[in-house]
Amino acid sequence: MAGLSRALSRALPSRALLALPSRAVLCRSLCRAAARPGRVPGARPWGWGLALGLAVGVRGEADGGREEEPPPPRGFGAAVERSRDLLRRVKDEAGIPGIIVGVSVDGKEVWSEGLGYADVENRVLCKPETIMRIASISKCLTMMAVAKLWEEGKLDLDAPVQKYVPEFPEKVYEGEKVTITTRLLVSHLSGIRHYEKDIAKVKEEKEKANRALRPTKPQQDKEQREGKGTEKPDSAKPRKEQDGETRSRNSKPGRRDREFEQEEYYLKEKFESVIDSLKIFKNDPLFFKPGSQFLYSTYGFTLLSAVVERAAGQKFTDYMLKMFRDLDMLSTVLDDNEAMIYNRARCYVYNKKGRLVNAPYVDNSYKWAGGGFLSSVGDLLKFGNALLYSYQAGQFKSSAGKLLPGYLKPGTVSMMWTPVPKTEVSWDRDGKYAMAWAVVEKQQQCGCCRQQRHYASHTGGAVGASSVLLILPEELGPGAGGAPPRGVIVTIVCNMQSVSLSGTALRIAREFDREKRAQCPD
Repeated sequence: MAGLSRALSRALPSRALLALPSRAVLCRSLCRAAARPGRVPGARPWGWGLALGLAVGVRGEADGGREEEPPPPRGFGAAVERSRDLLRRVKDEAGIPGIIVGVSVDGKEVWSEGLGYADVENRVLCKPETIMRIASISKCLTMMAVAKLWEEGKLDLDAPVQKYVPEFPEKVYEGEKVTITTRLLVSHLSGIRHYEKDIAKVKEEKEKANRALRPTKPQQDKEQREGKGTEKPDSAKPRKEQDGETRSRNSKPGRRDREFEQEEYYLKEKFESVIDSLKIFKNDPLFFKPGSQFLYSTYGFTLLSAVVERAAGQKFTDYMLKMFRDLDMLSTVLDDNEAMIYNRARCYVYNKKGRLVNAPYVDNSYKWAGGGFLSSVGDLLKFGNALLYSYQAGQFKSSAGKLLPGYLKPGTVSMMWTPVPKTEVSWDRDGKYAMAWAVVEKQQQCGCCRQQRHYASHTGGAVGASSVLLILPEELGPGAGGAPPRGVIVTIVCNMQSVSLSGTALRIAREFDREKRAQCPD
């Protein structure tokens, strides 16, 4: 009996032992089971391996095949419990097959967990290592490459794109020759179209959004009497839908909303190069004069990938994969249908009858830069921490020069996270778009009222997938002690399209930030 108990301790991890009955009870049960003859007459007694397998398997079936919850990290147990409950509610309400969350505090991953299924048909559970489509978070990764090339003097943000990509024709708007620059591309101010080709429909949708947000006549009269006028604050202005990331509150997640009705979402052609993929849109007219308006455009980032390729002097995909290695993001890869990618989840949608079905086949080679990467929550946390470290490195006192430099310079990240005029953000009404990031600035309008923290985020919406990455920096004073990064980073990915995750990520970030402050009140 004692020998069996020691063997169990060696064979099973502590988490598995916790899921089983007490060791003494289990050993007695196994002894009886191992000696018991099988149900078939003349069969031999059960072996130890079979008896142990049955004991563990019976427990798993009783739990409905769901893995036991991992123990909460020391110091953040309450935040994990509240956040897990919130995530389960989101999963249940939206009918999401599988969802994964990752949280880091001050550079350390403190919680990562998967709920539900990465593969419904084969009953494969989600886990932190599961790899999913990250959709438009790909734009943030591409911006990191742009910033690095700019720091190295290889890329001029304000030069015409034709300096690097002469294959892209010079543009004319209303009879006037206009210039598109890299700086305009990364902030969606270039005038290049998104998936909708009809400019009249785009304008019509904007006008509908404007009408929906206009105050009613009694409200207008009340505002005029109070001397407020009818001008809306920036936070109440209409937002253009971006990559399927904004939904009506009454729409069913997973179904094709208007954004996902665009045929170009479902391209099946494999493009051999980013230059080749320019043919989809390069000859289309601009929707407005560059720099005058905001129009979210994934195709603008397809052009940006060509700029990066020429500035770097190597294929865009090769340059990005090298950058991922430098950042230790070894699970971040191209969304290549042919490649063997272990731990890759399947993607799902709901059909017109409301039934869960596999997402249609698509080839995302036409938009690597804007929505073509796969990743894990662990890798996205590494990426966020690399940015946060770079952003804060200049605010810390370096003891004897031991503080390593960031991947980017602090000023570069500050530039990336500075809101750009004339921009807007669909997934966060408090924010403005910056350079491939949505940014909310610190603000408090009235005493004892809501305090708006500074943070940066980006969401993603792809065929059969949704995602978000949010970075909440700690507010630091000059000459701060310790070392960067300091703050909370949250990322969530799921294998269902049309799911809004930004608000959930912000609530989780605040939970962990609150608990961190409670632990270190100074």
